Amino acid sequence: MLYYLIAMNLIAFIVYGLDKYKAVHHKWRIRESVLILLASAGGAAGALLGMLLFHHKVRKPKFYVGVPALLLLWSLLLWYFRRGL
Repeated sequence: MLYYLIAMNLIAFIVYGLDKYKAVHHKWRIRESVLILLASAGGAAGALLGMLLFHHKVRKPKFYVGVPALLLLWSLLLWYFRRGL
């Protein structure tokens, strides 16, 4: 599970950076649904770091509210399952 979360966060971080690069250079963009899906699938920390570092999607409520909420949800899930072990 740890390797999965590390991979998802790394992928999310890279994809957020790539989308920002594409936005600046007027290239074909990555769908917002894909960005949210990456955060939902366990990459919320990487997505949030990408948002803050690249200053990307920080004005859209579904991102500045949704991604931290997903990070909180994943943190609570990890705490719950870790506590049970």
